[in-house]
Amino acid sequence: MPLQMYQEQKSPPKPKIKNIIGIAAGKGGVGKSTITVNLALTLKQLGYSVGVLDTDIYGPSIRKMLPEDRMPTQKGELIAPALCQGIKMISMAYFRKENEAAVVRAPIANGLIKQFLNNVEWGNLDFLLIDFPPGTGDIQLTISQQAHLTCALMVTTPQDVAVMDVRKAMNMFNQVKIPVIGVVENMSYFLQQSNQEKVYIFGKGGGERLARESEIPFLGAIPLDPKICASGDQGKSMYSDENHPAVAPFKELAKNFIGHLDLLSSQHDHLQAFELVWKEVSAS
Repeated sequence: MPLQMYQEQKSPPKPKIKNIIGIAAGKGGVGKSTITVNLALTLKQLGYSVGVLDTDIYGPSIRKMLPEDRMPTQKGELIAPALCQGIKMISMAYFRKENEAAVVRAPIANGLIKQFLNNVEWGNLDFLLIDFPPGTGDIQLTISQQAHLTCALMVTTPQDVAVMDVRKAMNMFNQVKIPVIGVVENMSYFLQQSNQEKVYIFGKGGGERLARESEIPFLGAIPLDPKICASGDQGKSMYSDENHPAVAPFKELAKNFIGHLDLLSSQHDHLQAFELVWKEVSAS
């Protein structure tokens, strides 16, 4: 039985979330949800407290990839998120029947997004990863403007048609003054088992080229591998298999991501200090 969505909501006590990260691409089919789920699992593996917010109203998929150990619950008009392998999670998938289409217009979808942003009791988290829906329209702007994002992580595949749409999404974040922390290239290469040679099925270097031309960090390349697909389809953590091909690339991605996030935080602190000094000088 799906949970009920209320028309009127009271905001819960403000959670203490250190970093709210938008994971976006501007298009579908590049694996944003795969990146979101496996980055969340990796950050959890590294000892961080993590939440995931699936904001794809029309095609939520994270519930299948990250099945719940504990269902979300309602506390009056507020929602306590599901618990999935130690990760807190909320998704539209909990509020409709399985295989039921979400036939809602954009204003209603925006209302649902606002409830997810304002009426879920996340508690204290190191990271809240927001899996953005495809596109750069009204829903994406609502999330960008109301989620208090720390930064955005861009997901692309190597081919030019994917990179083109990712550029548009980056432009949206630039317009709303949200820093883009870097680019990750998904389905980057296929590793042949016979000779360990990399085969670049969808082209080569699109993500690195986008990062270089945009003057932002390239955070990592995730291989195209049937085991990654199988993990998502079966809802199993890649960390349940010590030989899983995605473990090393996602640990590298997490390492680079955390490093650049620390740098971004340091730059923000320096900027705030400079602005404070400038105000004092200007007032004297």
